[in-house]
Amino acid sequence: MGQRVKEFAVDFMRQWELQSMIWPGVIFMIIFCYIPIYGLTIAFKHYTVIDTLDSAPWVGLENFRIIMSDRYFWDSVVNTLGISFLKLAIGFVIPIILAVMIYEVRWGRFKKFVQTVSYLPHFLSWIVLGGMLITWLSTSGLFNQILVELGLISKPQNILLDPGKYWWIATLSDVWKEAGWGTILYLAIMAKIDPTYYEAAKIDGASRLRQIWYITIPNMKTIISLNLILTVSGLLGSNLDQTLVLMNSQNREKAEVINSYVYRMGMTQGDFSYATAVGLGVSIVSVILLVTANKITSKLNDNQSVL
Repeated sequence: MGQRVKEFAVDFMRQWELQSMIWPGVIFMIIFCYIPIYGLTIAFKHYTVIDTLDSAPWVGLENFRIIMSDRYFWDSVVNTLGISFLKLAIGFVIPIILAVMIYEVRWGRFKKFVQTVSYLPHFLSWIVLGGMLITWLSTSGLFNQILVELGLISKPQNILLDPGKYWWIATLSDVWKEAGWGTILYLAIMAKIDPTYYEAAKIDGASRLRQIWYITIPNMKTIISLNLILTVSGLLGSNLDQTLVLMNSQNREKAEVINSYVYRMGMTQGDFSYATAVGLGVSIVSVILLVTANKITSKLNDNQSVL
């Protein structure tokens, strides 16, 4: 044991410049990520604002029993899964297609213009984008004017007040905001592909689509698998900022997601134990989804895990 400590000290002093950059981040994670884990004990207690973490009485699994019988919680689960699966089906594929299209553009200035335009929404907060959407989707907004001019509707209506359309509004607006930013990793991978592969394919008479399918996509397999794992693990973590901005009293039945439900129960109604129990349950399920997705993708990648 003493020999190991001595070796560690020697290695630490030899790399003190690198260690000085790493340890502040490690200390930050310990203070703000690991020590607060003790607060999860609230999920097994009846905690109020006048209690401390230690003084609150234990109630065991009572909060989890309440969750299982809470209809509003299960409604939020359905909404979360519905929106998340739509985002997975559309929002996961669009950045790949967009990245390939940008990569195939040969005119440098136009490529930079497209990249800039597609990246821009990512840097705008949901407060800004939400305000734009609320205006565009209102009765006198841009979308209603377009739909009326095209003859698709006869009378303008506030689209955001229709619960049946909310899932699509949430999905498409999220894709609009994040699709361009999601192309960065894919473009970085494609930039490293050996151009001789494409030259050999051209000599063999392969079209551009065949080159994309047999060269570009296979070389992106690892990063696609990684993004898929992270996306699947976050299926229960629908965007809270987006929900708080776009949700209203009319579309709440389809807009309420788990994160907003936890926020409302904890911060608005003060039921911190219940909110913590919901958050803990979601975290456990997310870890299970992460491990499962990793196992499945490793099977598809010749038993090689990307994590």
